[in-house]
Amino acid sequence: MTEPKPQKIVVFGVGLIGGSFALALKKANVSREIVGYSRTQTTLDKALQLGIIDRKGGKFPDELKDADLVLLATPVGQMEKRLGGESGMTMEMIGSLLEPHTIVIDAGSTKSDVVKIMRIILGKRIKQFVPAHPIAGAEKSGPAAAYAELFAGKKVVLTPLPENPPEFVEKARKIWEACGAKVEEMSPEEHDHVFAAVSHLPHLLSFALVHDLSNRENRDQLLSFAASGFRDFTRIAASSPEMWRDICMANRDALINELDRYMKELEGIRQALDEQDSGMLEEIFSEARQVRSNWTQQ
Repeated sequence: MTEPKPQKIVVFGVGLIGGSFALALKKANVSREIVGYSRTQTTLDKALQLGIIDRKGGKFPDELKDADLVLLATPVGQMEKRLGGESGMTMEMIGSLLEPHTIVIDAGSTKSDVVKIMRIILGKRIKQFVPAHPIAGAEKSGPAAAYAELFAGKKVVLTPLPENPPEFVEKARKIWEACGAKVEEMSPEEHDHVFAAVSHLPHLLSFALVHDLSNRENRDQLLSFAASGFRDFTRIAASSPEMWRDICMANRDALINELDRYMKELEGIRQALDEQDSGMLEEIFSEARQVRSNWTQQ
């Protein structure tokens, strides 16, 4: 694989994803300078202290005129809002200042909504935006959680647009591969339906279970007896509430469809219990076990 040439990279959002992206490119020696922006000065100071970024971003025109790559690693719900904290920098400013050679990628967990926003903001420059979703993360957030190996061996989904020149898509692919990721492609719509089922729904269920138990009078007793099964199932309920609120709202149609399907599945299990149909329960459990075992062996 031919490595990308050293580039100036501007990162909006220097937490777990943006920070790990920056550290991975530093480790791969494909960045000549990484400039960071954040909604809070504290986060930006921490990223600079940890060596995630080389310096804090200055005025937009000065930073974007010679930028080779812009990464948007802010929460999905912040795409249309401020990107630069107290400076009031917005996505609209990026759209008006992009140089023709600069490509923009994001790291959002939903794609159709982001593409819609970017079409409005970038207009004719939408060809410079190559949507992406790294399938990597952790329950912890912020610059202190970032590490260079976060994307190593993990999948990154590119959802190229019809307007994207092939060379821009290839550049985005090489950047993610430089981070150690395995890159795949699909349409934004297909992406959102797939991840509603395998990512967004599990998070919703995990949050819901913990929320249910937390509102019971005997909550402390219940949690005192919770063991590894509960810990495994609810691990992702420790994720960022703000981020997952935005993801669920952004992909609500596909998520509601998956939630409806899951509720039908639960109703079938409830019926089997009500009718004392042990055979049906064992059939469901056996099929699920087999699929799960095959998946973990891949």
